[in-house]
Amino acid sequence: MIRRLARAVLGLALMGSLAATGLTAARIARDPALTPFTEAAADEIRAASDRAMARHAPPEAILARLAERLAEEPPNPVAVEALAELAAEQGLTLPPDTAARLEELREETLWEDAAGCLACLWDAASCSLSAELLCQAPMVLTPAGDVSGLARAGQAWASGAEVDRVDLTLSTVGLGATAAVLVSGGSSATVKVGAGLLRMAHRMRLLSPPLARLVTRTAATAVDWARLPTVRSTGDMAGLLRPEALRPMAEVAEGLGRIGARLPPAQTLHLLRHVDDAADARRFAAAAEALGPRTVARVEMLGKARFLRATLRWSEATRALMASLAALLASATALLMGAAQSLGLRLLRRLA
Repeated sequence: MIRRLARAVLGLALMGSLAATGLTAARIARDPALTPFTEAAADEIRAASDRAMARHAPPEAILARLAERLAEEPPNPVAVEALAELAAEQGLTLPPDTAARLEELREETLWEDAAGCLACLWDAASCSLSAELLCQAPMVLTPAGDVSGLARAGQAWASGAEVDRVDLTLSTVGLGATAAVLVSGGSSATVKVGAGLLRMAHRMRLLSPPLARLVTRTAATAVDWARLPTVRSTGDMAGLLRPEALRPMAEVAEGLGRIGARLPPAQTLHLLRHVDDAADARRFAAAAEALGPRTVARVEMLGKARFLRATLRWSEATRALMASLAALLASATALLMGAAQSLGLRLLRRLA
């Protein structure tokens, strides 16, 4: 009698676990918002990235990565300085040849920035990241840069040359970010900064191939280009924007604006090379808000995939599903063990 009651209880537990698992799985299948992962909090990002750095970035790996970056032609000063700061933060002594090359690069960068500033102001495609920081940022991140973008488009249109649609679209968003804010849910200032950084990266050819395709495609569909000849003012240009079509680019701009609020423009543009879509922009923004100036060095040491894993945690729906599966497995195991024990006892009785 007791054995039968135990079997019945185990059977009910198994059925209950199976039902809970099915309901949770059905919720996830019906609701696209119930993703397996969700954005981690700032303290969770810091803790996860610290663990990843302890496991994958020992001192010898940091020095090797710094030497590798210094040996590139041309070297990337943003990445080099981030790695040098990481080495100093950990109290590492640089090998003599690495230290000498680092000082040499710093002197070269200083002179190149001074010599290349005028060329960079005239043509962003000729900018280096460090020159951009000195020369282009004051222009790009203010309305003057957006007005300049509209002026370039006007000159191209008047002369019959091809209009850079991406540059013109981003300049319009920067001047009248209200439409983008309504789409992305961000603040006007954040979207303006993000649009300026996107425009700068587009002109400097820093966009990753997937993001370049996204921006180009969005610019082609987010503006009513057939009405462009009727534009007589900035307000007219803003009226050509289609908010729904602008959504993908506005979401990227929102993420970049969040990054730009925590990191210098040169570091933000450096990270932009790793951004493929709005999801990447949001996750890098969360990391920049949690890690601040340490973000670039950690991306250098961990790589994009491993670094971005630190910005995610299991969602509540996934935890519920895993708990249901664990309960289901435990119930099934107990039921099977009970059945095996009963069968074994019967066989022993017959043998006896």
